[in-house]
Amino acid sequence: MIDRPVPRDFAAVETWVFDLDNTLYPHHLNLWQQVDVRIRDFVAAWLKVSPEEAFRIQKDYYRRYGTTMRGMMLEHGVHADDYLAYVHEIDHSPLEPNPAMGDAIAALPGRKLILTNGSVAHAGKVLARLGISHHFEAVFDIIAAELEPKPAPQTYHRFLQRHGVDPLRAAMFEDLARNLAVPHQLGMTTVLVVPDDSKEVVREDWELEGRDAAHVDHVTEDLTGFLRALQR
Repeated sequence: MIDRPVPRDFAAVETWVFDLDNTLYPHHLNLWQQVDVRIRDFVAAWLKVSPEEAFRIQKDYYRRYGTTMRGMMLEHGVHADDYLAYVHEIDHSPLEPNPAMGDAIAALPGRKLILTNGSVAHAGKVLARLGISHHFEAVFDIIAAELEPKPAPQTYHRFLQRHGVDPLRAAMFEDLARNLAVPHQLGMTTVLVVPDDSKEVVREDWELEGRDAAHVDHVTEDLTGFLRALQR
């Protein structure tokens, strides 16, 4: 039996990097399910295929390219602006202000940044609904990533360079374990945010895998509680 490496701690962390969807709000809100449906509809309309075939293509591209958008761009010439505007036109009302999480984020020493495969517009709406926009210095989105989504290594390098982040003094919070592999390789402390087992979530099995991976230092189903514990 191979011993698991000792998890990295937060003693040297001065930059706190957060994914957006299913990380800064609970998985069980299933907000991303709305986006998922609009992605399927976009694929169906663009390729003129049935919803069932569109769903198959959507998930295939998601797994192979990191986002369905990337696959649609490379395989079918879709323009990112058209795609992002359509798929993010959702009802954000399930999100409610979360002052407790805001306080926990504000109390962290150093900078706070968002790194998302979504758009700045979508991130702005989410952060505004949660009431935590003012705690973050900047949002690095799919456009800033030159349309190359996580987990592409070059995306993390672009992010670190643009915002002057030292990965050895940074922590990354994510809901997909595969998106933590490169950050961990670069030296970041990694935290996987998983669903509350008592709530129903609409996710594929592979999206929920990886909590035991060597590149995951910490796992939590309660981000606010986790951040509060760090401060204690």
